[in-house]
Amino acid sequence: MNEKMIVNGMEVSVKGKNAVTYISLTDIAKLKNPSDPRFVVKNWMRSKETIALLGLWEILNNPNFNRVEFDSVSDKEAGYNAFSISPSQWIERTNAIGIITSAGKYNSGTFAHPDLAFEFASWVSVEFKLYLIKEFQRLKQVEQQALEWSARREFAKINYRIHTDAIKGNLIVPTLLHKQISFVYANEADMLNVALFGKTASEWKTENPAVKGNMRDYASVEQLLVLANLESYNAILIRQNIPQAERIVLLNQTAASQLDTLLTVKIGQERLLALPKREEEEE
Repeated sequence: MNEKMIVNGMEVSVKGKNAVTYISLTDIAKLKNPSDPRFVVKNWMRSKETIALLGLWEILNNPNFNRVEFDSVSDKEAGYNAFSISPSQWIERTNAIGIITSAGKYNSGTFAHPDLAFEFASWVSVEFKLYLIKEFQRLKQVEQQALEWSARREFAKINYRIHTDAIKGNLIVPTLLHKQISFVYANEADMLNVALFGKTASEWKTENPAVKGNMRDYASVEQLLVLANLESYNAILIRQNIPQAERIVLLNQTAASQLDTLLTVKIGQERLLALPKREEEEE
């Protein structure tokens, strides 16, 4: 993941590594020195308190942290006027993972784990730190929603296999030609589309000729969940030898009922989150 946040009107890059999101210290430092932000980062790392913070974070989160080298930096070097250490030197000497460096044309510079990036932002500007935290939380919320959508999409794919197995075992006659078999599968899939979306895949494509993908790629999380349920339900109905004309009515009723329930729950949750928090009463 390589993205940019807009924090109080300023761009701050984020970079993903080993399932962790790192925030650009270089971009934050531009608040103090737009032309050469690396010196702001180095000045922050000159402090004995900063070295202690970085070391404690590594001890808590990094089993491969070089404690011997850290003790040398912390006890024998940090705090003296001549002391100076760059992010790359810190990483090389202590095998640190809380700070990473990146070279190249895009997203280059020094990045840090959010725990450390927020501390650096506070050192630069307490006000900016608060804006940074708020925007980072928004970014993670968007990412979580995307993950949930992907999970629902994968879940729908699994149910699709259950659905096609039911079709294969109950609707595919051994003497059917390949083209005829494909038609049976497509026909059942389109029946689900009509039951849920109110239109076939080809009708949706005709209405959206410039859009890549299919209608299911643009479905909401709620629709994908209902689709997965419909595929499982249709597989049961197929095994019970229920005719398609009857199945589509049952599936449409189920889709409408489940969507109504899910959307009601979603609206209720949104309203609950929007309520102002009551201050705790003084004891």
